[in-house]
Amino acid sequence: MTATRLAGLPAVARGDARILVLGSMPGTASLAAQRYYAHPRNAFWPIMGALAGAAPELPYPQRLARLAGAGIALWDVLAHCERAGSLDARIEPGSIVVNDFDAFFAAHPHVALVAFNGGTAARVFARHAANALRPGIATVTLPSTSPAYAAMPLAGKLAAWRAALEPLVRSRYGSA
Repeated sequence: MTATRLAGLPAVARGDARILVLGSMPGTASLAAQRYYAHPRNAFWPIMGALAGAAPELPYPQRLARLAGAGIALWDVLAHCERAGSLDARIEPGSIVVNDFDAFFAAHPHVALVAFNGGTAARVFARHAANALRPGIATVTLPSTSPAYAAMPLAGKLAAWRAALEPLVRSRYGSA
């Protein structure tokens, strides 16, 4: 399989976001649909349904609005890379171009937590963009919601994501 030059999706964030969820680079289904976490077996939207009311059965714009209302922003560590297929393991290390996190954090001064969706996002950020973190921004690496990470069932992923994000998620019930 030949590596293809890929461009990521734009950030989805309001200025008052408190949580930034970072993946590595969208998979082929997400890039084709131009929507975050578009693969039907990805656990991201079921988890966000439980945490922020952004259930997978809602139309995509409504899911994004629910995330924004909960204080959650979405983006990826990589702006560009070369990759064969969808797996993070297929990313060509020499092709990595990270997003402009200095500009993002300047425009989103309320971000208090960066939640990495899986270990690859955390490792690439640590290697190429960690200097963009401002004092007071915590980081957490969460289990990947990708269907390729089948070692942990949905209930385990949900529990980990809930423990990390729920203290900062704004909800209609007044939390955070």
